[in-house]
Amino acid sequence: MTFFVLCSTFRNFAAEMKKMTMKAALFDLDGVVFNTESQYSVFWGAQCREFHPEIPGLENKIKGQTLVQIYDAWFSGPLKDQQAVITARLDEFESQMSYDYVAGFEDYIRALRQQSVKTAVVTSSNQPKMEAVYAKRPEFKGLFDAILTSEDFERSKPDPDCYLKAAQRFGVEPKECVVFEDSFNGLKSGRAAGMYVVGLATTNAADAIEPLCDKVIENFVQLRV
Repeated sequence: MTFFVLCSTFRNFAAEMKKMTMKAALFDLDGVVFNTESQYSVFWGAQCREFHPEIPGLENKIKGQTLVQIYDAWFSGPLKDQQAVITARLDEFESQMSYDYVAGFEDYIRALRQQSVKTAVVTSSNQPKMEAVYAKRPEFKGLFDAILTSEDFERSKPDPDCYLKAAQRFGVEPKECVVFEDSFNGLKSGRAAGMYVVGLATTNAADAIEPLCDKVIENFVQLRV
């Protein structure tokens, strides 16, 4: 995506946001708040090569799926006993990960809060993962009005349950919410919830996610409230 196209995208995004009342901004975690997807590709690449050497590149197919979805699809049946092993490995890996913010995110989230826009993380990550985040990023909780994790949802993305629950938490209508997502399942979830969907081309190519988004951005650097 060229510089000029990006500038045009941001201008159009700002113009469209003026036409609506954004009362809540709902953010996925990995690939949206943090640049972590490449690290997960390393982890799952190792697991897939060990347990599914017959499917090269499987780590790319499972990208953006929840742990339950991955286990159900690829580590059930004769591999079910390995789930506990992989989970222990994943917990250890996440405790050692780097949690670097996507460019421009910190300034953007603070600007939202200055404008009294409610902010929430809506992630399929579980509490043990979030404890690792809090340890590495002590300021994290203070950036959001709510943090919703997998324990808060009955159904995983692409079901809209998680985003609808976030809207209910704030007492706002779905049409008053903006979802920021990077994965296909997350984008489908936001759209199914009837919310304005902004896709970040951090994990998948811009042209691949564009059909599921109202807008596509590279990062938050030039995004304004």
